[in-house]
Amino acid sequence: MSQYDITKDDPNFITNSDLPVKNVRWINCQRPPIEIFGLAHCQGDEFWRMPPGVKDTINAGVSGLATHTAGARIRFRTDSPYVALRVKLLYTDSMSHMPLTGKSGCDIYLGAGKNKIFYKKTAIPASVDTEAYEAICCKRPVMEDVTVNLPLYNGVKAVYIGISNDAELQSPTPYTVSVPIVYYGSSITQGGCASRPGNSYQAILSRWLDADYINLGFSGSARGEENMAHYIKGLNMSVFVYDYDHNAPTAEHLEKTHEKFFRIIAEANPNLPVIMASRCDFESVSLPDNSTKDSEKCREIIRRTYENAKADGYKNVWFVDGQTFFGTRGRDSCTVDGCHPNDLGFMRMAEGFYPYIKEALNSIGG
Repeated sequence: MSQYDITKDDPNFITNSDLPVKNVRWINCQRPPIEIFGLAHCQGDEFWRMPPGVKDTINAGVSGLATHTAGARIRFRTDSPYVALRVKLLYTDSMSHMPLTGKSGCDIYLGAGKNKIFYKKTAIPASVDTEAYEAICCKRPVMEDVTVNLPLYNGVKAVYIGISNDAELQSPTPYTVSVPIVYYGSSITQGGCASRPGNSYQAILSRWLDADYINLGFSGSARGEENMAHYIKGLNMSVFVYDYDHNAPTAEHLEKTHEKFFRIIAEANPNLPVIMASRCDFESVSLPDNSTKDSEKCREIIRRTYENAKADGYKNVWFVDGQTFFGTRGRDSCTVDGCHPNDLGFMRMAEGFYPYIKEALNSIGG
């Protein structure tokens, strides 16, 4: 197969490569046998987490943030001795409290199967002004799976995979849990502020469980709207996890929406395992002095949704107390700002969610 010229699709893309190899065969990530996971709409320069006809019906925040690629993965198998990336970003901007590696970078992992996927490299923009970037990592010249995690707080316009000219390209090994776990929540759910995409708690859990997933975290914009619940209820999912209390403007708003949100989804999917969690940063210093009191009130609202569901005969429901996520030892080292988890915080969230999600999956036959 001849080398593919990226500039035919995008003349503004990188043309002067600094990669230490020649004759790279570049392939648009949207072309089979490469597969893209975690997106509802992927066409041309649109890599979106929600469909065009839906993302604009919730709120302005969701409409914009749905173009961020949090949770999106590119997967394939190849025997190339290296894997290269060329990425064109949707935005060039910065965040004061999140590394550019997590906001706009891409992770490369090798392998497939439970606990058999290993981190290899992060492709990193040179600066906040970088619109397009490239990276390469060496691998064994044997057929193996490659997973590329896309940016958490940015979108992409194009991603190209580079392999050697004589290498073979195949479809990825299917996930053990092929029906996605769906997560809905706030900026913490979206992945703020992991140092790189593979360190969000959903990505960690995906590697531990070998499970596909969909990230519907929307920074500041997950408010439990009925339109969002109606969208989610129609998704094909193995487990549903939601923890949006941080984005509820008040405890009263949470009380009005939380159980209603559950009912819309559960009535359409009566056997679906549902996990409801409260906020992880229980005593957040980024909130007013009464934040702990507010956290307690919100936690009890969420617990009440759970108890009412159990009383009404829903068997596959779980309540997770977010206060337990960060533990006791080193609790104050789990966030970047008293609210958003760092990598340690996300690891502890993954550890906290793991037994519940595993039990939920077992409840429907694994």
